[in-house]
Amino acid sequence: MKVIICGAGQVGWQIARHLSGEKNDVTVVDNNPDLVRRATETLDVQGIAGFASYPDILDKAGARDADMIIAATYSDEVNMVTCQVAHSVFAIPRKIARLRSQSYLTAIYSDLYRRDHMPIDVVISPEREVAEAALRRLSAPASFDTESFLDGRVQLMGLTIEDDCPIVNTPLRQLSDLFSTLRSVVVGVRREGTLFAPEPGDQLFVGDSCYIVVDRDDQQRALEIFGKSQRKQERVVIVGGGNVGLAVASHLEKAENRIRAKVIERNRSNAELAAEELERTIVLHGDGLDTTLLSEAGVDRADATLCVTDDDKVNMLAAVRAKAEGCPMVIALINDPTMVPLMEPLGIDAYINPRSTTVSSILRHIRHGRVSSVYSIGDAEAEVIQAEVLSTSPIAGSAIRDIDFPEGVLVGAVLKGDKVFKPTGGLRIEDGDQIVLFVLAKDIPEVERLLQVSIDFF
Repeated sequence: MKVIICGAGQVGWQIARHLSGEKNDVTVVDNNPDLVRRATETLDVQGIAGFASYPDILDKAGARDADMIIAATYSDEVNMVTCQVAHSVFAIPRKIARLRSQSYLTAIYSDLYRRDHMPIDVVISPEREVAEAALRRLSAPASFDTESFLDGRVQLMGLTIEDDCPIVNTPLRQLSDLFSTLRSVVVGVRREGTLFAPEPGDQLFVGDSCYIVVDRDDQQRALEIFGKSQRKQERVVIVGGGNVGLAVASHLEKAENRIRAKVIERNRSNAELAAEELERTIVLHGDGLDTTLLSEAGVDRADATLCVTDDDKVNMLAAVRAKAEGCPMVIALINDPTMVPLMEPLGIDAYINPRSTTVSSILRHIRHGRVSSVYSIGDAEAEVIQAEVLSTSPIAGSAIRDIDFPEGVLVGAVLKGDKVFKPTGGLRIEDGDQIVLFVLAKDIPEVERLLQVSIDFF
């Protein structure tokens, strides 16, 4: 596949890394020559320095025979115009644009992106993705990472193995015997910085971080087995009342079991806007690092504090301060991946990486086969993929034990009709089934091949 990626910032670089590593023909375009040079020197990609919306620049990038263009520059308008030029001049069949401004995302204006207007096939909103990620973190406070699959029927959860975990040093094969009715699978383990797909004889040790796929109805039981308690969330303090904080607070107001939230926002105009938009949420104007203000917001009585300002350092320090004031669960929004190793020493329970959430959204629309959801794990080390099995796929009609999956691939769950099954060796994968797979990065091309249909299907 020939792909042009416009924008060589964090998101563009990460997507280029994914696609070039899978032997796609990738060209990166950016008006900053240094960013282009970084991409071409560290990745197997071609680079063009220039404005992505200029037709001659896209022509140099190979737009005449490109299969897809991903517009992820820092400017919404440049991304939109780039897609228009890609459509009108070069007839590129697939166009993805990252748009930040909420005005462009309002549902009543969705006609704007029709093919005869501003032809964008997929619009990605980082702030919406981050708000949804924050809500998922709040809904599963015992896990450091979480994502839903199969329309919410199963959950991916990242759990840290601690001293009080009852199943430490127990082979995974034995867990299946001990808890035979538990619909849960350990699909990934990170030990001493290395992520791997475990084998049945592997054990979990204190300090490991493991990823499990669990049926929604068995979630509470799975947490207890892994030594975790599910705290009930009733009060939340949100530091940062911009688009992300506002979106989270709005959702919490409308939730069925309403969580009481208080928002702290430093910028007066943003605070006033949030106060107007929110009906039952108290908005405090001031610095989220101010202990007096944190105390006024009741951070010591809160079940969680969510720090989502546009400054990583403020988010980290606010989270540390909230923890020191007595809040049991603190979550920070972190853009800079080099800050992530500091999370554990500082006592920050979970973090949200906007780059990772945006990359996951874009990958969902890139993967071959009937892929409906993709979640990127760690620093692009693995993906959890949900896909539909079609009749001419190589895996259709085979029992799981007979499918030649690579070593870095594990099946997490299978949906047949409206029933979720725990994967066992004898479970047969049929046409129309939905499967959830944990896939290490090196094995993604082979999994895509297994999910693709043959030419006879068309």
